[in-house]
Amino acid sequence: MPADNPLDAVSLRLQQALERLDKAVDGQLERESIVREAEEQVQRMTADRGRLAGELDTALAKSERLEHANREVSRRLVGAMETIRTVLERRQEG
Repeated sequence: MPADNPLDAVSLRLQQALERLDKAVDGQLERESIVREAEEQVQRMTADRGRLAGELDTALAKSERLEHANREVSRRLVGAMETIRTVLERRQEG
């Protein structure tokens, strides 16, 4: 329906332009919200990564201590078995 009055035509085009602008602003706000949420998620994941790295360091240190203790126990068991073997050999000889 063409406007009979040039002012009506201009008013209609202005209204359509304002509606497009409103939609563009809404779209921009939505995109900014998505970006904010993504940034917050990255921050949470970065914090989790730091926490997990600390836990991994702790676990590795504990593993090294346990490995050292295991070697020490193994060394002592070998020594004890050698002592027992020596005692048994002496008893059999005597």
